[in-house]
Amino acid sequence: MTVTTVANPRGDPGYEATLPCVPQSARSARSLVSIVLSVWALDDLADDTTLVMDELVANAARHASGSRLRVSITRPADHLVRVAVTDHCPELPVLMRPDAQDERGRGLVLVTALAAAWGAVPLRRGKRVWAEVGPHP
Repeated sequence: MTVTTVANPRGDPGYEATLPCVPQSARSARSLVSIVLSVWALDDLADDTTLVMDELVANAARHASGSRLRVSITRPADHLVRVAVTDHCPELPVLMRPDAQDERGRGLVLVTALAAAWGAVPLRRGKRVWAEVGPHP
């Protein structure tokens, strides 16, 4: 699989890649996050940010239609990163409250625990789900 990464030409510093809409793309997305955070000298955010990206890609691969998804990582502030996944499914994610017996529904609970904020933006053809990760207080 070939991944083309493009630097963001305007706005916040950032990178994005278009990936197949399959669970295996989470690995490429995690790799992009790790590399970018290393370049930005934000290695202390790498564990939480890669896990958040992993969950967002997994959700897109599980629920979205279409053959591709787009992942991005930007830096809206010095020690804050925003990861996002854009897919072709118009249905917005819903935070579940799974119990101990539930086998699914924990992804956004994990994102909520690790991210300073997260949300979803409806688009003309799908949605963008994003999360911001910064240092823990």
